[in-house]
Amino acid sequence: MSTLLYAGTTPDFIQSTTHNAIAHRLAEAFEAHYRYAPSKGEFQSWQNSLRSFSDVLRTGDLMQQGILLEYQLPLSSKRIDAILTGRDDGRDRAVIVELKQWSASEFGSHDDLLRTWVGGSHRDVLHPAVQANQYRRYLEDMHSVFHEERDRVVLEACAYLHNYRPISADPLFDVRSEAVRQLVPVFTAADVSALAAHLSRRLGEGDGERVMDRVASSRYRPAKKLLTHVSKVIREEPAFVLLDEQQVIFNQVLAAVETATQDSRKHVFLVHGGPGTGKSVLALNLLGALSAKGYNAQHATGSKAFTKTLQKIVGRQASQQFRYFNNFGQASRNDIDVLLCDEAHRIRATSNHRYTKKEQLSDRPQIQEIIDATRIAVFFVDDQQVVRPDEIGSSALIRESATNYGCVLHESVLETQFRCAGSEGFVNWVDNTLEVRRTANVLFDQEQETFEFGIVDSPEALDELVRRKADEGHSARLVAGYCWPWSKELRSDGQLVNDVRIGDFERPWNARPDMIGLPKGVPKAEYWAYDIGGLEQVGCIYTAQGFEFDYVGVIWGRDLRYDPGTGWTGDRAVSNDTPVKRSKDRFLALVKNTYRVLLSRGLKGCYVYFEDPETEKFVRSRTEHLGLQPRRTPSLPAKPAAVPGALLDARPFQVLRSREVRPWENSVPLLDLRISAGDFGDAQMLEQDAVEWVALPDHIRIAPGQFVAQVHGESMNRRVPNGAWVLFSSDMRGSKQGRMVLVRRHDLGDPEESGRYTLKIYDARKMETEDGPVYERIWLRPDSTDRRFEPIPLALDDDERPMIAAWVVSVLV
Repeated sequence: MSTLLYAGTTPDFIQSTTHNAIAHRLAEAFEAHYRYAPSKGEFQSWQNSLRSFSDVLRTGDLMQQGILLEYQLPLSSKRIDAILTGRDDGRDRAVIVELKQWSASEFGSHDDLLRTWVGGSHRDVLHPAVQANQYRRYLEDMHSVFHEERDRVVLEACAYLHNYRPISADPLFDVRSEAVRQLVPVFTAADVSALAAHLSRRLGEGDGERVMDRVASSRYRPAKKLLTHVSKVIREEPAFVLLDEQQVIFNQVLAAVETATQDSRKHVFLVHGGPGTGKSVLALNLLGALSAKGYNAQHATGSKAFTKTLQKIVGRQASQQFRYFNNFGQASRNDIDVLLCDEAHRIRATSNHRYTKKEQLSDRPQIQEIIDATRIAVFFVDDQQVVRPDEIGSSALIRESATNYGCVLHESVLETQFRCAGSEGFVNWVDNTLEVRRTANVLFDQEQETFEFGIVDSPEALDELVRRKADEGHSARLVAGYCWPWSKELRSDGQLVNDVRIGDFERPWNARPDMIGLPKGVPKAEYWAYDIGGLEQVGCIYTAQGFEFDYVGVIWGRDLRYDPGTGWTGDRAVSNDTPVKRSKDRFLALVKNTYRVLLSRGLKGCYVYFEDPETEKFVRSRTEHLGLQPRRTPSLPAKPAAVPGALLDARPFQVLRSREVRPWENSVPLLDLRISAGDFGDAQMLEQDAVEWVALPDHIRIAPGQFVAQVHGESMNRRVPNGAWVLFSSDMRGSKQGRMVLVRRHDLGDPEESGRYTLKIYDARKMETEDGPVYERIWLRPDSTDRRFEPIPLALDDDERPMIAAWVVSVLV
């Protein structure tokens, strides 16, 4: 079942709010599930917002509906305020309602952002309609009840700002959010009746309790794996939907890129996030979006395994955007527009390595090389994932470097948990148990958790569990602490040496990075996490870090033990990790970080075998109800096949295959304006001229007469960059005044040499006569940084004057 704090009928909900009981009921459910009390602010928001929402339901006489409160998104720690359920037009339906206590807002740093008072300060947050729409998309993509082919629950969303009274030209209702507000309407304090009517039209046939039960008891499909969808992310077809703080940071970086071209200062973004908070997903979405906009964006890590895997997936040409931290020593200043430093805690002191020639040795700090090479550096950091003594990319170092090099520093925190079944509790419990940081999660209670955790009594049992999960179609791997030697050579029979030995149990480590002549079926070290053959080896920290699997089995060696008298101790004598052994007083912290990383690799579950009985006893003492099934046990389909490598296609839309195309339902035609016949008002001609059919971004509602085309030229470069992809409509009902229009060339005298069509701003002046309004003049105006372009007058009495073929709906870029 899904995680939520309240499910009931609307009459029960209204009665609870009337008696001021609903917030207390939510608080009790919250503490029972999360093992700590909700904040005072959250409790007050429940009291205020839910009372206001109750008034809406009462006004609309919505007494046969179901309601879910604080509904946790599958595989995420984010919660939806309210979902109302019912029926209309013979279909089961649900409406997400995002509740806000805002009373005012200002424009944010990006079109999707507003600035308002949240959490004790003014800061950028997502526009409520954008936020609710992201939740809708995420549920439709991740939850079976909303995407089943037969009898799916139709899902919509809206936002209700019950304290908000809009002013003239209010940013909340600015034209920049018009497209998404058509899909996700926003209601304010004076709209109680309007919101009630909106909900009644969608859920008015009642039967909401049954639909509510369907939603609450349904299963979710597995999270889309990062690596098998990287190529789509790069083509700006994100396999992951960005949520809340991810979307805010995404938009802030895009806004900073736009301003940095006129700003001589450098910008540094420091993005904090623990295991599974989506740092890599955000980095890859940014890479795809920035590449589509024509920026020189690069992705860099300190992990050969992670980078090589990404390069393999995206293909040879796109792989050039994936580099290592030590690749920028020879770069010129500002060679790169944006450098996305994933796993930045792995930055080293310098870029020297064992193969660096003596004459090429440098004492220049690696972080300085990175910052010098780019206008904007984005560092994704988890200070508790440092596992080697020469990894120095701490938050403190990045802050200090930003100050020393005169950069504008922006700091953000990713908190939403996507790994560990969206369970912040498991990650917090690991941190608390290892004494990495104190958290409220002292105990792990399997009866209350969606994430599966188990302790087994032998390495054979652990290996069997991992293989069983793999046989069921899940991705699964066995990993271990670095407590055994790692052979440099193959055995005499050409096979890997079984280095990991515990009693009768024997398994090889994954292949070393420099090994050649590997036997068939054994992946190279960098592909161990990605290749199905990796199931036959034990992965070490250096091949597992940065990756995730459905299930992970961890062999907990004797290098980190718990002594009942002294607490956690690190044993150098057992460790085979030479650099870590030499780290002196940092040894214990680095080994703790190693097991923290290994334990948090699982999306669905983690199983552990302890070599040391006292350590096992201590960890068991911090758990309850082990052996029970998790609160939700999803039925998972077979593991998807890996996406083959593909050349970079950074166009901001998805090209559909012919069998998928439903004209002007799920796609619009893509035209080449250099060869199109030009009768865009004729649907048959549009279909004949279509080069391909493409799906539009989710927030744009498709309509007949729309088409996509690429615009070339500089006459509108303030609004439409040269080479931009633009959505047009030939259905031009209404005034053209002030709109960008597509004009078929005749003899315009336009200096642009960009094809058969030109894009300009339509500017007409009318005057009143006895016969009614008539045109006094019409101009086609440019909007360009190039002064060669001047307004073009249209001769009103010329029957051969240029044809206005379409107007702009949206610049897709």
